[in-house]
Amino acid sequence: MIVALVDTGNLCDGRKEMKVLVDLCVVPLGVGVSVSSYVAACEKVLVEAGLKVALHSYGTNIEGEWDEVFAAVKRCHEVVHGMGAPRITTTIKLGTRTDRDQSMEDKIRSVREKM
Repeated sequence: MIVALVDTGNLCDGRKEMKVLVDLCVVPLGVGVSVSSYVAACEKVLVEAGLKVALHSYGTNIEGEWDEVFAAVKRCHEVVHGMGAPRITTTIKLGTRTDRDQSMEDKIRSVREKM
């Protein structure tokens, strides 16, 4: 296993922060079949954090600075637990780049141009 450590305080291109694209799926357990109210509460947290978000049928894409995104994910857990969910399972896929800035729209556009 190779582990790479990144010092987010001083990236190779001189930026102080690290931008991240995240696909987040927060699933409250023990709350019944419908989870839309919990999803809505989490979406509100993400929007109030000032993050760029795109809700989709099985989660939310998020674009922002690493620390801000993960602080908001933590807050989602706090809020959903506060709503009575005794357990939460969360799936996170993420990507970072240091060679250039890339938005969610850039990634989608790149694929559609090749279709």
